[in-house]
Amino acid sequence: MLLFLSQEPEARPGPPLPPPVAAAAAAAGLGPAPGMSVCGEAVGAGSLPSELVVHIFSFLAGPDRLRASAACSHWRECLFYPALWPRLRLSLRVSPAERPRLEFLMRKCGWFVRELRVQFAADNYPSGGGGAAAAAAAGEGAAAAGDGEAPPLCPRWLDLLRTYLELVLCVLSSVRNNRNLQKLSLFGDISILQQHGSISNTYLGKVDPDGKKIKQIQQLFEEILGNSRQLKWLSCGFMLQIVTPTSLSSLSNPIANSMEHLSLLDNHIPGNTTLITAVELERFVNLRSLALDFCDFTAEMARVLADSNHVPLHRLSLLVHSVSIMHKSLDSMPEDENWKALTRNSTNLRVYIMAFDVKSDDMLRILKPSIPLERIHFDSYITCVSGAVVDLISRQYDKFLTHFILMNDVIDMSGFPDLSDNRNEDPLVLLAWRCTRLSLLAVHGYTVWAHNLIAIARLRGSDLKVLEVTEESIDFDQGELADQDVDPVHNLIEQVSLGLGRPWHAVMDIELLSVFTEPTRHFYREMQSFSEGI
Repeated sequence: MLLFLSQEPEARPGPPLPPPVAAAAAAAGLGPAPGMSVCGEAVGAGSLPSELVVHIFSFLAGPDRLRASAACSHWRECLFYPALWPRLRLSLRVSPAERPRLEFLMRKCGWFVRELRVQFAADNYPSGGGGAAAAAAAGEGAAAAGDGEAPPLCPRWLDLLRTYLELVLCVLSSVRNNRNLQKLSLFGDISILQQHGSISNTYLGKVDPDGKKIKQIQQLFEEILGNSRQLKWLSCGFMLQIVTPTSLSSLSNPIANSMEHLSLLDNHIPGNTTLITAVELERFVNLRSLALDFCDFTAEMARVLADSNHVPLHRLSLLVHSVSIMHKSLDSMPEDENWKALTRNSTNLRVYIMAFDVKSDDMLRILKPSIPLERIHFDSYITCVSGAVVDLISRQYDKFLTHFILMNDVIDMSGFPDLSDNRNEDPLVLLAWRCTRLSLLAVHGYTVWAHNLIAIARLRGSDLKVLEVTEESIDFDQGELADQDVDPVHNLIEQVSLGLGRPWHAVMDIELLSVFTEPTRHFYREMQSFSEGI
């Protein structure tokens, strides 16, 4: 392309480049100087060739591209070139207002996008109960739901569930014929709808009486799997029956053989149903990361992954949920010899476990010595973790553990539980002492004594990158409170800051915790980053 100064004063320049685009054009070395023209014609936003506009757009962030596309119709046509949108990550509110925008975007990008990550968020659901705390009562409500008796939901709740199904249909129908798809990640944050227990039958029956939409969603998902030619990453979490026990059979053997990540989680499936069996897992010989419900991860699966025909597994994320334990059994879980065999084949394997309202006796059964446990997260609304469990973790996983999260929202007027039976041997202090790789410790809802918090900071120092404890969880000895010359709170902040080698403050509100979120959402987010960090 020839660029030269225009000698025609009467030439009228086109509209100027928007500032973000001008900057991008300059970065690309393509920006014409003011007053320039192309082949005797004035240069303006509308006269740039499509290839040049697309190249300039490639230097812009997504929001800037969208704003720049408003310059003219020509630029709008260039906005959705496949090269500009290899990845699409959406967080959708479950709202009817989202549908037209979603339909437009998926119509433009669904047929060519290579990486699609969609989160159907539930944080806009109306108040009046629910949330993770209410969902914790699912075990008690499941029996009522199973008998066909459940408290009625208000029409607004049912409208949201109906909208959720429509948004899922919109996304899946747009990518059903996309053969370029390499990564598909879907997360349905609808836990708040299970405030009375399982919503699979009673509530779904109200918005989808004959089950047509659910069947259509399941068929579309199987079509996507059947049409895929490059799929390497498949992640589907809590999507309300989108995955069935037969879904993975739609994958061709070549695609199953080349799959690198597989995540299947759904706590709405009935009874003892599992989404993948050990026999089906045999096809996934190239799997490097896997995420399942713990009750679905059996000893036979561990044997399949330990086989020499399977590439070494690097990441294993397991969700231990009280509801799953209630409906399923721990009898088929891997024993210590299974874990030993698995780690012999997968020497770099690291495990992430999240336990949601799991009894301490069950955790003591689950935590086998040979698990290469790197991260563990306890979240409780009914059942508290015992000091014996924390002590076992610090003894068995001292060479691997980097993340330890302890959350408790049990309502108890007598105060937060104290993990230490012996005040001289606090389990959290012993954890910090034994686990030399510990880099994240977050506590809420358990008593953390101020002098123990100072000890933790001194033991781990600057290696402890994140130390988050809510203010209401911290307690002081009577001797510290009785000392009139020292402000115990100021002294705590000062001593912990000195130990960590950086300024530190207690977290004033639980919602300010970096790990505070609805449990399934946190697990899914953490699992994604854990698996992508191979």
